Parts: sequence; C-alpha cells; structure tokens
Amino acid sequence: MQSITSELVHQTIVRRPAESHKGTYGRLMLIGGNQNFGGAIIMAATAAVYSGAGLVTVATDASNFMSLHAQLPEAMVVDYHQTGFVTQLLQTMDVIVIGPGLGTDQVAANLLAVVLAQLQPTQRLVIDGSALTLLARRQGPLPAAQIVVTPHQMEWQRLSGLKIVDQTPTANHQAQQQLGAIAVVKAHHTTVYTAEQVWFNPGGTPAMATGGMGDTLAGMIGGFTAQFNDFTNAILSAVYLHSAIADDLAQSQYVVLPHQISARLPEYMHRYSLK
Repeated sequence: MQSITSELVHQTIVRRPAESHKGTYGRLMLIGGNQNFGGAIIMAATAAVYSGAGLVTVATDASNFMSLHAQLPEAMVVDYHQTGFVTQLLQTMDVIVIGPGLGTDQVAANLLAVVLAQLQPTQRLVIDGSALTLLARRQGPLPAAQIVVTPHQMEWQRLSGLKIVDQTPTANHQAQQQLGAIAVVKAHHTTVYTAEQVWFNPGGTPAMATGGMGDTLAGMIGGFTAQFNDFTNAILSAVYLHSAIADDLAQSQYVVLPHQISARLPEYMHRYSLK
C-alpha cells in the first residue's frame, strides 16, 4: 500500500498555459438530482466548477433548475427526462459524472443504461451515489473506457459482494480488478484501488461526516479528470485535496460543510500549482 503524497498533487496540478481557453479544461456533464435530492447534484456541480472544469453541464430534474442557477450560474442545465437531447450531449463530453441524488427508479436506471451504452473509449466516467446501487444490479462487463467508482463501504458491499467486515485491502483489490474500474472506497482514511496499486489517503477528519461530502468528492474527481491527463493521478489528487482542505478547516471548526471545501478549491489548487 502506498500513501498519496503532497508531491504527487504538486506534480498533477500544473500552472495553466497562457494560450488556453475553456475548452482546454474539459467538457463535463453531471447527471443526477431527482426532485427529492437536488442538493446532491448542486454540490457535485459546485465542486466541479470550483475545481476548474472548463464547461460544466448538469442534467437533472427540472425542479432543480432555479436552485442550480441561483447557486451556480456558471453551469448549464438540461432536463434529464429529455433522453434524446441528453444522449446527443453525451457524445460531446470529455467526462461524465453520474449518480449524485439520482435515485434508483426507472428514470435513473434508464439514464445509467444510456450512459453506459453511449460511453466512448476516449471518455472518462465517474459513477457515484445511487448509480452504484443500480450498477450492482446490472449484468455484464463495464464498457471500455476510463471509469472510476466512488462507493462508501456499504455501496462497495453491494458492488463487490464483500461485507464490510471482509473489506480488507487484499480482498478489495481483487474485487476492483474483477470490476475493471478504479475504486475509491470512502472511509475515515479513503483507499484508492487501481489495477497496479493500492493507495492510502493520509487525510480525513470526523468533521467531514455530513451529507453531501461524497457528492463534493465526485464533482472534484470529475473536474480534476477533465483537466489533467493522467487519470489515476487526477483521482488521487482530488481525494487528497478533498480531505486536506477539510483537515485544515477542522482545526477551527467542529463541522466542515461540503460547500466550504468547494469554496477553498481555487486557493488550494493555486498553492499546489506553484513549484
């Protein structure tokens, strides 16, 4: 097992070239937020925008449009019930994040099926939240693309078949290899499983134990993988920075809220881009 280090993050978050534009930093679509859980997709989209993704589109239930526009005017929106339009947009994306607040009804299942059917080898996919429950019910291999799943331990139990008590690093690594996607298994100290390595995140605080923290991480992973070429290092850097910001905030706060982490991202990313 190898620790994620600040040096790896420094190597990943590089200074932006002068000759660049919003298209340089990735086209990202986030899919989620049913009429009951709109906050989840708003938090995920906020993290994606604040982490620097160039163009962010949110496919969500129309009931969330007003709140999303008020919170995050930088994001574009589309009604995820418009399946044909969503399908067209998917083809133009570099990264797709699906799951925050999505739910597990038939609409949600259809959206996940469309994403998996349309996914191209050049695209990157982050599967989070309730989309993981839907994925656990699905038969067949994942499509050929760069895919990361971001389960907490109970979601990993559904996806891997491993009870929480049996989720040792060795067993988790074997399950990850069978799944064929990078696995970010969230816990007090999150562990990231790739085909070649098991990575241990040194940060993390109980002050993070509040709703929306995982949605924020999913959005960060989406934003980082939209910008930085090395898929694994982008994921590792998002995981590290998510908890590093929270650890700093927890020095003077009893509870750290997800949106506070997003708000600090531009400052911390600037700091890590300096060599």
